[in-house]
Formats: sequence, C-alpha cells, structure tokens
Amino acid sequence: MAKMRLDKLLAHAGVGTRKQVKKLIKKGAVTVNGQPARDAGMIIDPSHDEVFMDDARINYREMIYIMMNKPKGVITSTYDPSERTVVDLLPPEMTILNPSPVGRLDKDTEGLLLITNDGELAHRLLSPKKKVVKKYYAQIQGIVDENDVQAFEEGITLEDGYKTLPAGLEIIRAADVSEVYVYLTEGKYHQVKRMFKALDKHVIYLKRVAMGSLILDEDLEPGKWRELTEEEVASLKESIT
Repeated sequence: MAKMRLDKLLAHAGVGTRKQVKKLIKKGAVTVNGQPARDAGMIIDPSHDEVFMDDARINYREMIYIMMNKPKGVITSTYDPSERTVVDLLPPEMTILNPSPVGRLDKDTEGLLLITNDGELAHRLLSPKKKVVKKYYAQIQGIVDENDVQAFEEGITLEDGYKTLPAGLEIIRAADVSEVYVYLTEGKYHQVKRMFKALDKHVIYLKRVAMGSLILDEDLEPGKWRELTEEEVASLKESIT
C-alpha cells in the first residue's frame, strides 16, 4: 500500500474534509504510533503505522467493493445535477473514496450493481474480451417460446442494424406474461429491451441478478447495499483472469 500524507489518509477514511482534519490534528486529537501528530503533511505508511483519532483506530482502505440492489428511479452514475444517483445512496465514508458503478443499469431496471474504486477490476469486468456473463430476470409481455431461445442463441439484429452477440434465454414460465432469464456477455444501450422488441415482445420488468461469479444478495432490499466479502472479491477476480 502506497505511503501518503496524514491528512489525506484521514480524509479518505471518512474522518472529515482535509480542512476539518487539519483542525483535529492541531487540537492534538490524532496520534501516530502513540505520539501526538502535529503535522498534517507527515507521511504515513498505512500498512505499518497505527493512526488513532481520540481512542478510535483509523483503518484505511485503499479499495472498496460494494454490492448494491439498485432500485428503480435511480440512475447509474456518480453525479447528476437533477437526478438521484446510485452513489447518492452511499454514506460519506464510502463516497469519499470515489467509487464508481461498474457498467450501467437503466433507470427503471433493478438489481445487482457493483460499485468500486478498483479501476483495473472494473475494466476487466467490462472488457468484451473477457466475456463476463450478466444474468437478468425479466418479465415479458407475450408468450416466450423456443423460437425466441434460438433467436437469442444466433444473435438478434436490432433496429439500428447492430447484430448482438449470441446470448442465452432460459424460459421459467411461458404465459401471457412470461418469466425468463437472459444471459448476456455485452452491454449495449437498453439491450435486453431492444432484443425482445425485435421479437415483437415487450419487457415489463427487468432485474440483474448476477455478474460473473457475483450473485445478488437476496437479503438486500432495493436501494440497500453491503460491502463484498473477501471471498467474493477473490472469486470475482479469479473468474476473469
């Protein structure tokens, strides 16, 4: 882990802004390895130095990995002047580490969203070469049949002329409102909806339930989040090496 200034470490740990942190240091509220810290610019090695504010140890983390069950009505972005974003649902101690959503879900789509500041992992997950499978649960207006399954397997030509990569379609229930799972290795704009539209069917509900080895925690209500376990992070990284 890279060395850094004390005020930067404290700010990234969610203690406060750089300005607030400097005031705390001047007041003697911060100690480093048992000694009062007086210089906000002193260099800290987070791997070895022990930093305390009052009686609480500061545990700095360079990377964060968050699983969110994205709710409807929230956009997949880090900032928007008029819309509520998924990052707005996170507390300050998380947002201060500048995490970003990996890929996008439409505003009216729910489900699994990974939010992280690990740019390398995000790049690998989104790289077409890695062919990371994204699994969706969908409700479709109209009866989905084996002809649709075959069309997905062959790739579907969308309204703009683009032909999708082969995709998986699993029928859970065929009815006036069918239930299906969709498996994609790419993520074009509104892709699931456009694929079914090309088959004269309409998506009325869409939820992402998995991305690679990462599966949405069923205990997470829409709008809720939790950090990934070490095992989940390791499994995700191993699955795309």
